Amino acid sequence: MKSYSKILPAILAFSLATVALAQAPIVRQPPSDSPPPYAAPPANQPPAQQPLPPMSPQQLDRLVNRIALYPDPLLAQTLTAATYWDEIPDAAAWSSEHSYLKGDALSQAMQADNLPWDPSVLALLPFPSVLDMMAHDPDWTGRLGNAVLGQRADVMDAVQRLRREARGYGYLASNSDIDVIDDGGYVEIQPFNPYLYYVPLYDPLIVFGPPRPGLFVGGVIRFGPAVTLGVSFGRFGWFGAGFGWGSHALLIDHRPWLRTYANRGVYAHPYAHPYVRPAAPREERHDFRGRR
Repeated sequence: MKSYSKILPAILAFSLATVALAQAPIVRQPPSDSPPPYAAPPANQPPAQQPLPPMSPQQLDRLVNRIALYPDPLLAQTLTAATYWDEIPDAAAWSSEHSYLKGDALSQAMQADNLPWDPSVLALLPFPSVLDMMAHDPDWTGRLGNAVLGQRADVMDAVQRLRREARGYGYLASNSDIDVIDDGGYVEIQPFNPYLYYVPLYDPLIVFGPPRPGLFVGGVIRFGPAVTLGVSFGRFGWFGAGFGWGSHALLIDHRPWLRTYANRGVYAHPYAHPYVRPAAPREERHDFRGRR
């Protein structure tokens, strides 16, 4: 009896350990040749970015319907700028703060402030409303940029489908602000004055569908205030921006824009008068209205 009392505590301890082990969750180790669920990249190497799955024609139509009726040069600049979606918010804020500047005065302010963004983003600074729309819907802007990098031809086809619909329903026609060129193959939209742009304003739910009875189709598409481009904006490719619709070429400064997923980290578009990124940091060097 005496010997049994000595081993009883050991038996109880063993029993408790056995129960605890049985109740513990089972952790399954991955096979030795399986990669870890997450491995941080080296400090000098950014995380890999993969293109999103291809979009269907219907998805692309919904993606581009808000900009499909932009004049060709403005549409081309918007598509290329969307591929630098991470720069859009800062550019939109600067553009809004300096919206009172026009033409060459705006270009001089951009240079004075050492703005560091890609030329495709700088090209949209005269259009605060466009940049504001892109900045306030970053998910849309990112998806558009992804589509331009991975499905450029499909994006252009979607634009043409929508333009053909708006044209067929009678909404899209030439006026004092734009020249609509329809040769039966592709629908082009050009500004009458290459230095003067009007951003179209319309509801995609209306303009890409049959008119309701009694609707005045001529008033469905309206236009914002005039946007003046100075001669100096040619260095951002404005006066050679557009599309080679038949060959699915997106043109900036008369040259095909060739940025893709594969070369997005190193691609530099060959502008005739390239914008040289400033060596100095960005700095506000002049007053703007509203500063306190």
